[in-house]
Amino acid sequence: MKKFLSMALVIAMVGSLAACGSSSSGSSSEESTSAPAASATSKADATTLNVYLSSEPAHLDPALNSSVDGACLAANSFEGLYRYNSDGELEPACAESYEVSEDGMTYTFTLKDGLKWSNGEPLDASDFEYSWKRAASPDTAADYNYLCEVFGDKFSYEEGLADDAVVASEDGKTLTVTLGSVCPYFLDLAAFPFFFPVYEESVEGTKTDSVPTGTWANDACEEYVCNGAYVLQTWNHDSDMVYVKNENYWDADSVTVETLNYMLTSNTTSAYTAYQSGDLDFIDEIPVDETAAAMTSDEFKIIDELGTYYVGFNYNSDLYENLGLDEEQAKVFRHALCLLIDRQYIIDTVGQTGQVPANTFIPAAAADGNGGTFEEGTEGYFTAASTDEEYQANVEEAKELLASIGLWDQDAQALTQDVSFTYLINTADNHIKIAESMQADFAQLGINMTIDQQEWNVFLDTRKNGDFDIAREGWVMDYNDPINMLEMWMTDSGNNDCQFGRDESKSLDWSAYDEFIGSIRQEADTAKRAELMHQAEDMLMDTWCVVPVYYYNDPYMVKNYVDGIYGTALGTKYFYHATITAE
Repeated sequence: MKKFLSMALVIAMVGSLAACGSSSSGSSSEESTSAPAASATSKADATTLNVYLSSEPAHLDPALNSSVDGACLAANSFEGLYRYNSDGELEPACAESYEVSEDGMTYTFTLKDGLKWSNGEPLDASDFEYSWKRAASPDTAADYNYLCEVFGDKFSYEEGLADDAVVASEDGKTLTVTLGSVCPYFLDLAAFPFFFPVYEESVEGTKTDSVPTGTWANDACEEYVCNGAYVLQTWNHDSDMVYVKNENYWDADSVTVETLNYMLTSNTTSAYTAYQSGDLDFIDEIPVDETAAAMTSDEFKIIDELGTYYVGFNYNSDLYENLGLDEEQAKVFRHALCLLIDRQYIIDTVGQTGQVPANTFIPAAAADGNGGTFEEGTEGYFTAASTDEEYQANVEEAKELLASIGLWDQDAQALTQDVSFTYLINTADNHIKIAESMQADFAQLGINMTIDQQEWNVFLDTRKNGDFDIAREGWVMDYNDPINMLEMWMTDSGNNDCQFGRDESKSLDWSAYDEFIGSIRQEADTAKRAELMHQAEDMLMDTWCVVPVYYYNDPYMVKNYVDGIYGTALGTKYFYHATITAE
């Protein structure tokens, strides 16, 4: 396959310019293109789609992924029992059909005939049995292993899944799954990357003592075997990836684009430049300085998204002790910082695409399981100021809160001691600018926030390991059920970045939260279940470790000669039904 030379040249060119500039930003005003290029309606090569999603992915192994960009890569190269169509509705993928028992706890999936891996080997129900049990295994240590709590006592973090939790028939035609209780979103899980099949021979054949998950997905290699529309052909780390059509994909006849070229960079301006010059056909991020101009183009698109941009506080950070605060006072401190964030200013100057200030963690549009929206009729946990008057009222309340814990002198209108901390972000244009806005918000009271920028994969590890005071966070729902935004904070969850329940010296009894999530999973009454989830969100928000900033939406740009790309409110983009108008 021909290497994507023009893209590599763009990356190299922009990278050399950025190396001479400030390390505090992923873009510079000199690189600004200021206006969108004229729209093209056709392309010479109708079989190649050039895409920018994000920077170097953390994982290609679907069981290990926990990022939106990684989910996009997974959904276009692997496929589960179910998938989402262009209407955002579930439809069978590897499954032909399913039956569910009268009590709603046993699913029997019948697989399509003739399924194959990308290497031509047959794929059957035994591959799903292996993959699900491998994903749940403590040796895999997947961030999403808590999803397996739907199996009830047939799953434990110490042992993984019981043998009879997931069972393939001897002929490989059916997969029987036994849950611990009724799960209204189980088919959504069947479409989620954590439950995608992986090729056992590749995984087991590349395992080492230091890499128990195998090295099969670390590079483009013979061992990289998948079952989706595209298979990885080349991977120039931190530069580009090339995927080619999987001729053994069950739905290959509907795939007309033969090659996907992915640009990998954290510099959104370089990606936008490549898009404007015609080297890219699709970009999933638009630099802050270009957003206003991009929105005037007929190639600019925006879709709803179920997610929240937020700030996460490490509950166990030494910051609070260094300030002389106990755990209750630390809550008040975090509450004050929450009120000092000018959300509307961030939306107006950084987001710019109609995001809504957030005062709940669960997105306002999330379903409640009863035909309504979860946050309908609630007031939120604070005033998400949308006017100057409301924001100034928040600032005054923040001063009162700080005064109540001895950090603010109301008479002198000044801090009583130095208050300094570090805010961890990844090196992307919008996160930098949001951090700088927050830095200014805190500085008006004399609070000093230092911004620590890290590359994406380093950032993920730092945050996961709890090596931070405060960090930028964001969560797009994996399925439209509020429990998805709540179960991630259980003590043993790989996504529990705030480190709840992980320091026994703290008085916080987070086991009560864990038990509460368990009771939600067991509750069959949908109205009662929704009420329990509201109570769980109350418990979470009472810590003030999770500080919502705004509810996401999803802007992107795609050339007019491209049709058939679609995204869902869960953030995933699907390219396998794309078509390109040829010149």
